[in-house]
Amino acid sequence: MAKKSKDGVYRVIDVIGTSKTSWEEAARNAVETASRTLRDLRVAEVTQMDMKVENGKVAAFRTRVQLSFKYED
Repeated sequence: MAKKSKDGVYRVIDVIGTSKTSWEEAARNAVETASRTLRDLRVAEVTQMDMKVENGKVAAFRTRVQLSFKYED
């Protein structure tokens, strides 16, 4: 017999990851760090990318990520 699927409730939060090398690594850092304390992450959506500039040079890449996770029953 097939399992009944249940409706769920999800929360969406913004996190910002940083990296000295790339936006992709910054996004990965954001997701991996958040996953240490949040369970059941479902979707990660990049919403903004920017750079920190110091003395006319890129010092860091920053990626804002929206994460969704399911509330536990």
